[in-house]
Amino acid sequence: MPEQINPAKLKTIEVNLFYGAFHALKDVTMEIPERAITAIIGPSGCGKSSLLRIFNRMNDLIPTARVEGGVYLDGAPVYAPDVDVVALRQKIGMVFQKPNPFPMSIFDNVAIGPRRQGVRQKAALAEIAERSLKAVALWDEIKDKLKKPAQSLAPGQQQRLCIARALAIEPQVILFDESCSALDPESTMRIEDLMIDLAERYTILIVTHNMEQALRISDMSAFLMLEEQSRTGTLVEYSPTADMFANPQDKRTEDYITGRYG
Repeated sequence: MPEQINPAKLKTIEVNLFYGAFHALKDVTMEIPERAITAIIGPSGCGKSSLLRIFNRMNDLIPTARVEGGVYLDGAPVYAPDVDVVALRQKIGMVFQKPNPFPMSIFDNVAIGPRRQGVRQKAALAEIAERSLKAVALWDEIKDKLKKPAQSLAPGQQQRLCIARALAIEPQVILFDESCSALDPESTMRIEDLMIDLAERYTILIVTHNMEQALRISDMSAFLMLEEQSRTGTLVEYSPTADMFANPQDKRTEDYITGRYG
């Protein structure tokens, strides 16, 4: 983890998220440093995944969703009318809670993104697949099985394949939404080690319920919780992870990370 916090890659300024009349997130302001791991923590239902999906506009897929406030990637507004959302999602990749390999071969799972970007040469696709699979420490395990169905892999391998699929389109940011919660402890440790390695080149955001995981691998942590009456998610505290866990500035943060709440 970096000894000092890097410049901001992503930024929100007083962001509010609505699903129809429901106010899901309120006045979230934070700066996400580049080439570091930022963890979003908090009890179930407080808007962690909704906040994560603001950055690559995945909430756009929900008809009633509406975002107010500023969201920026490298200083450029993510929600400007002229933003190409497909291009945005190539810059900001995402790995979901459960492994979701496509119903095709291992190779085609990795190659599908580059093909959509116009890469057609077999040699180029093979090089991208090998590079991406090596980046997730999967190449040596499956290099002789590339034509086999992706679903034939073990769950931990499937999740690493999904990460390789995200890397194949050369993103700048990778969002991990509870991406270890469906995995066994050994697979979880491999993914965590992978995230730490990837943070040398990419900006990483993770949503996690696992306090030990946040403390082990993240540089910054954002703690969200629900306002009791409105049930709206709010950002309670945002700081370097080591500082938050050693000396939380808000009693609610202390109660949550010590297990007295949530």
